[in-house]
This record gives sequence, C-alpha cells and structure tokens, in this order.
Amino acid sequence: MKTKMVFVLFFAAMTAGILFQPRASGASDAVITLTYANFPPASTFPCVQMERWAREVEKRTAGKVKIRTFPGGTLLPAKNIMDGVVSGLADIGNFAMSYQPGRFPVSEAIDLPLGFTNSRVASLTLYDLVEKYQPNEFSQVKILAFFTCPPTNLMTRVPVKSLADLKGMELRVAGTSVDIVKRLGGIPVAMPQSETPEAIQKGVVKGIVSSLEILQDFKFAAYTQHATIVNLPVVSFAVVMNKGRWNSLPPEVKKVMDDMRREHSEWTGEYVDYHVREALEWSKKAHNHHVYALSEADAGAVKELLKPITDGYVARVSALGLPADKIVSDALELKKRNERPGK
Repeated sequence: MKTKMVFVLFFAAMTAGILFQPRASGASDAVITLTYANFPPASTFPCVQMERWAREVEKRTAGKVKIRTFPGGTLLPAKNIMDGVVSGLADIGNFAMSYQPGRFPVSEAIDLPLGFTNSRVASLTLYDLVEKYQPNEFSQVKILAFFTCPPTNLMTRVPVKSLADLKGMELRVAGTSVDIVKRLGGIPVAMPQSETPEAIQKGVVKGIVSSLEILQDFKFAAYTQHATIVNLPVVSFAVVMNKGRWNSLPPEVKKVMDDMRREHSEWTGEYVDYHVREALEWSKKAHNHHVYALSEADAGAVKELLKPITDGYVARVSALGLPADKIVSDALELKKRNERPGK
C-alpha cells in the first residue's frame, strides 16, 4: 500500500511538472548577445572585419554568442567609442587611436613614418608592440584585436612622379597627415572626406592623402587618375570590450575570443592588402588609372624629411615617463620580424 501511495504521488508530481520541468535557462545555457559599435560606413574594411569577427565568434561558440553590429556611428560616434565601451554603452567597439591624439602614446608609435609597405605587417607589429608593453592606455578595457589601414599614399589629378611635382600642391588630409604633407612640400587642406570629390573636381584641392582602397570604395579613381606610392604612415585601430562584460563571459567563450586576437588582427591586414590590389586593378580597368613610384633618391629624401616627426614623438612621450626610444626601436624590430615569410 505504501509503495502504491509513493507511485501515485510520484505520478502526480510528474503531471504537475514539479519534478521534471525543463531546467531554467541559466547563464550557461542562455544566448549571450553583445553589441559592437563601429564608425565607418558598412562597406569599408573596418566594418568588413567587424562582420567577419562576429560571424567567427558565433560559429566558434556554436551559436552561444550573438553579436549585434552597429556600423556608421549608429550606436556611438567615432570619438566616443572608447569611452562608450568603458562606460558600457556598447559591449565592444572599434576606433582609431589617432582620433584622440596623446591618449594612446605607446600604440601611437605605429602611426609614425616607420616605412610600412602593407597593412598585414603593420597590424601584427601593432598587436605585438601592445602585447609587449601592456600599456596603461588600454587598462580599462579588454583588447580583442588591433589592425591598421594600409600605408597612406598620394592620389592626384595630375601625375606626381617626384617630390618636385608635389611642391605647392593642395591635398586633402586628415590627422597626422597635415604635418607630413607640409614637410614634403605640399599644402595640406583639412576637409571631410565626403566633400573631397567635389573639391577635387572644382580644383580646390588637387588630390588626397589616404590608403588606396578608397579608389574603389569611394570611387576616388574617377576624380584622381594618378597614384604615387610613398608608403606614408598607417592609421591604427583597436577593437576593445567592456571589462565588466568580459568578466561576465563563460571561460569557453573567453577562450574563443582570446584565441582569435592575433589571428583576426592578421586576417584584417591581409584582407585590406588584398582589397588595395583589387582596387588598383578596378581603377585601371574602369578609369585608366596610373600608379607611380618615387625614385630611390626621393624615397630617401622622404625618410629624412619625416624623421623630425619621430624625434618629436620621442621627446613628447619621454616627457610622460615612458621609454619612447625603446618603444620606437622595438616597433622597428617587430616590423622586421613580421616581414619575414611565415611570420
């Protein structure tokens, strides 16, 4: 009789859903949704890398993590992304360090005229330099990746085959390119990139200093039929995550993101280097675009003309109590290491 009563109670409990109701979705079962803020248009390479990273994280976590991406400044504007991530307005953000001069003194070394010829090497060098120094400038966030744009070069309406051709030429510039163009004999003109095509067509400026993928991405090949390879400085970017949000993630999710850090930095550099080659091929076919290289003598002159920029960095960053000379020499050594095949 007792056994029968136990069975009846057990059966009643089952039907009432007391003993075998589905397990509540705890932190280990629930899908984790993260927001990712970015500032350029969706078609540009910083947003292409964002979408690739999001897909890879979702795939490698078997759907446990979902990333909501916000390109074009739709969640946070460019200059607010770092602070927005620190405060938790976005879980993840991608920003350019040069938008806040002086705030990132160690990583800023990669934006010096160090002679990078492609984004892959510059991106890996940036990653390795920050890993080596673990600078305080990123202490409030979790670093997920670093990358750079390709080296900036000249895109002009008329051929620039020598430094003499550049003298007195008005060029649209942004950020640190102002000083560079001045030192090379040109006339820097600051204006939004969106206004530049009209300014070029009206002759207000004769060209632009930027990385060459914009020939295709923003159709600059239609307005600047000539490019000159000078391998001017890159622009550095960081992908960072809110520390509290990072600390809340399960260990297996953290491992996926940690394992991707250097890999994704390299992927982004390789992707945009390929895209530059693609843009140059498209520009030649679509607009009969021409590419020139400076002579060895002019290339050497460029190096000497831009040396004071590095000297100024060393003086400025040394005054902050940081080993600026060593940071620069380490950046150059890491550059050499990453230029070797298989690195």
